[in-house]
Amino acid sequence: MDDAKPMLIGGEWKSGSGETFDSQNPATGIINYHVCAASAQDVDLTVAIAERAANESTWRQMLPHARARLLSKLADVIESRVDDFAQAQMRENGKVLRECRAQAGSAAAIFRYYAAVCETVEDALTPSRGDYFSMRVHEPYGVVAAITPWNSPLTMEAQKVAPALAAGNAVILKPSEITPSPGLELGKAALAAGFPHGILNVLPGTGSVAGAALVAHPGVGFVSFTGGTASGRRIASVAADKLMPVALELGGKSPHIVFADANLDAAVNAVADGIFEASGQSCVAGSRLFVQRSVHERVLAGIVERARALKIGLPDSPGAQFGPISSFAHRDRIARFVDTARDEGGEVATGGQRPDDSRLAAGAYYLPTVVTGLANTSSVCQQEIFGPVLCVLPFDDEDDLVQQANDSAYGLAAGLWTADYQRAWRVARRLDAGTVWINTYKQLSISTPFGGFKDSGLGREKGISGLRLYQQEKGLYFGLNG
Repeated sequence: MDDAKPMLIGGEWKSGSGETFDSQNPATGIINYHVCAASAQDVDLTVAIAERAANESTWRQMLPHARARLLSKLADVIESRVDDFAQAQMRENGKVLRECRAQAGSAAAIFRYYAAVCETVEDALTPSRGDYFSMRVHEPYGVVAAITPWNSPLTMEAQKVAPALAAGNAVILKPSEITPSPGLELGKAALAAGFPHGILNVLPGTGSVAGAALVAHPGVGFVSFTGGTASGRRIASVAADKLMPVALELGGKSPHIVFADANLDAAVNAVADGIFEASGQSCVAGSRLFVQRSVHERVLAGIVERARALKIGLPDSPGAQFGPISSFAHRDRIARFVDTARDEGGEVATGGQRPDDSRLAAGAYYLPTVVTGLANTSSVCQQEIFGPVLCVLPFDDEDDLVQQANDSAYGLAAGLWTADYQRAWRVARRLDAGTVWINTYKQLSISTPFGGFKDSGLGREKGISGLRLYQQEKGLYFGLNG
């Protein structure tokens, strides 16, 4: 289709050979535009171009401070186009404009952070055991495939692309077919910043075609994926056959814990934000709330009040706090989970339906929902809903709490509220989670490693180690015996 958004291959905008698909605005149901989808043949072409670009001396031998200068310039371009990036994300996944603008700013900050890491990170001499000196150095993999989700593409794409580029790789970004435009905007920004052609390529398309072809391609040396656990398992299986390393940031069913001695007002606010922000479509959403029984009713009432007070509206409407679900299909999936909760004996304390507002009827909206009366073993408490649905469960003591919180296939994040610092330390160390927030929730920093335990993934992104994730270690020996 001539008017479809093209893909970026080797510094050129191409329509490719795949089918086009529609981008739909979940707030209105209106089709935004058509987008070109990459075929397996497009993947072959792009990998070949990326391999050449990665191996050319202009990139592979570029000194760290020169590569850092490009990353900083890319950050400058993003900052100058914050509204373009924010609008692109808002139109496609319905996240409120205020949050989209904040995430665009965060994306720029991520590139600036890795510019600093790129220029300052050091290799090291290793202790010698003979007449030589030895050292550890790091080399890029060559071509990295970055496969990103639809819920927060602005930040998710930056936290993969920035360190992979800083590490000296060429990158092929495969954004979600629901949110292709933020990735395409990033490609435009990289060209404006002066990156060599072929170093950042952007291939919109489906996971079953473009994503699968990238993962299986022999020219791809590393895959970084954020998404569902089932897809992560398939990628890991292909990677095992290739003996290819991967980073997998997968699902979550994060426990959020409130002890009776906590600052309950602060805890209630954090719990509500932790599940209802971004319409609950966050891998670290605190979707299982465990409240000490003596304050269970008080905390529950506070959260229900907060949920009912949220201002639901079009993402760009003044003061909107809660937008639509990212797609109509996902909205219907969330509704089925709430129906299952009712079938399992749960009581919907608030929400559990679409909003009764004619102004929102054309969009994929679903009310903030609080469910009580379920056991932690219920399917709704065990499966990732990825929506604004909070399951509230009481607990009696610390051992009971830890057993229930850890009784999950997932282990991405957790939060706990208590005035007892010894308890906070003890419980935080016992929780099976890659991130634990104590008397706060959902604070995220690009400088702090992030990843999951159990079915929540493999590897750690962010931080200095997030750059090393995209490099291979090499040992060098220099003889000193003449």
